[in-house]
Amino acid sequence: MAVALEHLLVEDAPPAVVITLNRPDKLNALSIGLMKELTQELLRQSERKEIQVVVLKGAGRAFSAGHDMKELQGRTLDEEREIFRVCETLMETVRTLTQPVIAAVHGIATAAGCQLVATCDLAIATEDARFATNGIRNGIFCYTPQVPVSRSIARKRAFYMVITGDFIDAKTAAEWGLINAVVKAEELDSEVSKLAAKIGSLSPVAVRTGKKAFYQQLDQDMSNALDLMSEEISCNLMTADAQEGISAFLEKRPPVWKGE
Repeated sequence: MAVALEHLLVEDAPPAVVITLNRPDKLNALSIGLMKELTQELLRQSERKEIQVVVLKGAGRAFSAGHDMKELQGRTLDEEREIFRVCETLMETVRTLTQPVIAAVHGIATAAGCQLVATCDLAIATEDARFATNGIRNGIFCYTPQVPVSRSIARKRAFYMVITGDFIDAKTAAEWGLINAVVKAEELDSEVSKLAAKIGSLSPVAVRTGKKAFYQQLDQDMSNALDLMSEEISCNLMTADAQEGISAFLEKRPPVWKGE
C-alpha cells in the first residue's frame, strides 16, 4: 500500500521503492514543495539497504509538465534563484543517489519534467508518451533542462529540442537515446518491475559503486578515466561480493551476495 505524503505517494515494491509525483490536477508540476519533498524522500530511501532501485512515476495523465508556472511569476531575482537552487539540488540528488533511478513515463514530460527524465539513470516510457523542452514557447529558454538532455542525446538533436520547443514522441526519444525503451501502456509497470528485479538480483555493492563511478568517468578525458576506473575495479575486487561472484562463476553456481 502506498503511503501518501503531501506531494508524493511512496510504495515499497522490493527490491524497489516506487515514488509517484502526486499533483495530478497540475500535471505533476514541480512546485517548490514537491521538489523539496522529493529530495528529502530520495535521501531517506538512499539509507535503506533493502532498497536497491528507485522508480519515479507520475499520477494522473502525465509524468510531469515541468515547473509550476504560477510559482515563476512575479518573483524577485533572488526568489527565482532559490527556485532553481531547489531544482538543482533535486537533480543532483537523483544523479548521486546510491541506487539507480528509473523513470516510468506516461503522458507528457516537458521542460523540467523532461529534465528529470534525462537525469534519471534509466527510463521506460509508454507509446503515447511525449517529451519536450518547450519553455521557449513561453519566452523562457530551457537553460537547466538542456544540461542533462544535451548529455543524453546528440548535440544537434538536443539543440533542436530547446530552440524549437517541439515535442518528440516516445519512439523518437528511444531512437535518440533519451529513454531506454517504449512499451504499451498496460505493460509499463511490469516492464519497470522486471528491470528493477534484474538490477536487484545483482551485487548491491557493485551496483552502488558502479553507478558512482559511471558518472565520475564521464567527466574525464580517456586517459584520466581509465586511470580512475583501474583504481575503482581494483578496489571492487577487494569486496566480498566480487570474490563470491568469481567463486560462483568458477563453481558454476548462483552467487549469494552479502552486499559488502
